[in-house]
Amino acid sequence: MPSPDISPNPVPNQPATPPPRPPVEPARVTASPPASPEVENIKELGQTNVADYKSEIHCLQIVGQIEGHLVLPPQNKTTKYEHIIPQLVAVEQDPSIKGLLVVLNTVGGDVEAGLAIAEMLVSMSKPVVSLVLGGGHSIGVPMPPK
Repeated sequence: MPSPDISPNPVPNQPATPPPRPPVEPARVTASPPASPEVENIKELGQTNVADYKSEIHCLQIVGQIEGHLVLPPQNKTTKYEHIIPQLVAVEQDPSIKGLLVVLNTVGGDVEAGLAIAEMLVSMSKPVVSLVLGGGHSIGVPMPPK
């Protein structure tokens, strides 16, 4: 007894057509609530602020490689010097800040950017104390003791 021809395409030499798809509804976009200024500061500048705590000493953290003129890969922890320089200017101009503590934990980075930060720190009229953690690569060497 011959076996019956069981094939998905009953008509020979014709391509099989897929079944029609059900219509897809467009995705609904819902706006997320805006992030708080504290969250934006952490995302954009790496700054953390203690809620409503005022101090005469500003603490500036520089963590990871100093990112300057070249953009480093996203998996590298970096501090962008274009974020540090405006913070230093703001500290210098704020009369309520009497001194600056710089906490530096870096493995190096853009040498010119590190030197620019070090030159800004040397030129400040307010007292600057630097805490250099680790090997003091790049910017840690010219970091000014005041």
